Amino acid sequence: MKMKIVADSSANLLSLPDIDFGVVPLHIIVGENDYIDDDKIDLTAMQENLSSYKGKTSTSSPSPHEWENAFGDADVVFCITITSSLSGTYNSAVIAKDIYEQNHAGRKVYVLDSLSTGPEIALFIEKIAELIKAGFAPDDIYKTLLEYKDKTHLYFSLASLNNFAKNGRISPVIAAGIGLLGVRVVGKASDEGTLLPLDKCRGEKRALKKLIDHLKECGYTDGKIIIAHNNNEAGALELKKLIENTFGIFNGTIQKTRALCSYYAEPESLLIGLKHPFVTINHIKIDF
Repeated sequence: MKMKIVADSSANLLSLPDIDFGVVPLHIIVGENDYIDDDKIDLTAMQENLSSYKGKTSTSSPSPHEWENAFGDADVVFCITITSSLSGTYNSAVIAKDIYEQNHAGRKVYVLDSLSTGPEIALFIEKIAELIKAGFAPDDIYKTLLEYKDKTHLYFSLASLNNFAKNGRISPVIAAGIGLLGVRVVGKASDEGTLLPLDKCRGEKRALKKLIDHLKECGYTDGKIIIAHNNNEAGALELKKLIENTFGIFNGTIQKTRALCSYYAEPESLLIGLKHPFVTINHIKIDF
């Protein structure tokens, strides 16, 4: 049985070792420029254009046809999308699933609305890959993934909200107050897949401290973490150090945001995906 993982480009991943993996790119529209979030994109040029452009900008979801092409000839596909609250990508993937299953009897596509983005999606993908390699059956993989999803979180520190304002998601007046004098928004992805602001912090040092506070509040101890940064390696490394000092370990990796995440998490921003090391069922600890 041939299994494949397919995600949209908000996962910040282009490939996976030893796993059949596909990426369907989203598009970032800046005036007449259409930036395709694939391995050929010039991220520097895109961000420079976004910074100087004064008009409306937007993102565009992959078509069902693009999803269907990415499914290839797999017998089983695990498809993960960016939160449906920010994009129509999930709906497009569901349409592709229906077409694919109708055209290929006996094949199965599992579509998961991540209700998140970036490093939290990367955690889901890594978990699916682990379960495939371990020989789990497709239904068991999906069931385990849903249980795993209940123990993951996405936190963020955003240095600017300009692009949220440019695509009409927030008021320009609200956006103007963020980034001014180093003010950052610290928050998390809500259970409904929306961005939930928790704090406004002046300066990155205070923002990082707030992130640590929120990790403590959510019960984090030593689970896996992925930090994604947009041109802020220093901030990512400082957060890594704070996590090590606070929890005694940094069980994770640091990655750069690709185009879609760089659009919403503008330069100097951080995204943090994390998981708890276990769940408890009937008082028995089960390591995921």
